[in-house]
Amino acid sequence: MTTVYDFSVKDTKGENFSLDEYKGKVLLIVNTASHCGFTPQFTELQKLYDTYKEEGLIILGFPCNQFNNQEFEDIESTIEFCQLNHGVRFPMFAKIDVKGSEAHPLFQYLVSEKKGFLSDAIKWNFTKFLIDKEGRVINRYAPQTSPLKIEEDIKKLLR
Repeated sequence: MTTVYDFSVKDTKGENFSLDEYKGKVLLIVNTASHCGFTPQFTELQKLYDTYKEEGLIILGFPCNQFNNQEFEDIESTIEFCQLNHGVRFPMFAKIDVKGSEAHPLFQYLVSEKKGFLSDAIKWNFTKFLIDKEGRVINRYAPQTSPLKIEEDIKKLLR
């Protein structure tokens, strides 16, 4: 059975990073953008991370430029923006595609496990996937869903 632990991604330095490093953790995987109407969600995501990281929550941010070019060209600008404006300290990764023929295999897997409303394609920035400690996709949340509204679902998985 495939889980998120079977995938590798690129970190912000372009190095391969295996998600099996997070075995036994609850993950919230989010496609992000720095210039989006939902960008203030970074602050809520960081709040969740600060509150639950000691209990085993890891939030993974994947910058994406597929929706109205709302991300910086270079990853350094993205990271600086997220840290300065939203205090982001959770793991961020290299910019990727989350839909279409060039979608990263991780996101192909995520959408195959949890379909969205009307279709499985990711339609916008800040689509969120909740992963349990065994690496299974438990839920998918729409971009407009506040990260703080996911808190109860996260707490159940951390128990």
